[in-house]
Amino acid sequence: MRALIRILTTLIGVAVAVVGALTVIEVLWAWWRPASAPLWIPWPQWLDQASTLTWQGTGPRVTAALVALAGLLLVLLSAAARRHHLALHDPAPDVTVTTSSRSLARVVGHRVRAETGVRSASVTATRAHVTVRVAAAPTDGDDTLRARLLEIVRDLVDDLPLREKPRVTVTIDSSRERRERHPEPSGSRPAAPGLRPGS
Repeated sequence: MRALIRILTTLIGVAVAVVGALTVIEVLWAWWRPASAPLWIPWPQWLDQASTLTWQGTGPRVTAALVALAGLLLVLLSAAARRHHLALHDPAPDVTVTTSSRSLARVVGHRVRAETGVRSASVTATRAHVTVRVAAAPTDGDDTLRARLLEIVRDLVDDLPLREKPRVTVTIDSSRERRERHPEPSGSRPAAPGLRPGS
């Protein structure tokens, strides 16, 4: 969401800069050669058309509604893209300490990936929930690994000075489940011992 906000603000900034540059060019051209104005933008025709509009007309009302809707959409996007801070216990009076959900997910992910039997892991964290999804090595039992990781993550979260302890969920993506979702092509299987391809 924050990436979308950056893209929108960049586009809006570029559009405002272009409009401002064109306005300056048209003003300078009108001062220099009033008889040949406008240069690019037909602003005299726009002024004539605008003089015939009233607030009771359909055009101004539709335009105002679209501008208000666009502004409301930008406000909602900005509110949704705000940083989600997690409150920590204050180390001293008048001192407030917070951390981000991304930092919590990074700490948990680093600890989980260091465990034996974990090939890869993805972690999402919020104020109420920490979700860990692990791709297990083929040699590890899923039940044993899940229970071990669940205890490790819970102990890690309990050791952190968070005011509110989030719930922890650990999901194991076993090698068999990955093979069922992404089966190997039949032509990529090795030939049986003693048989040559095409025999």
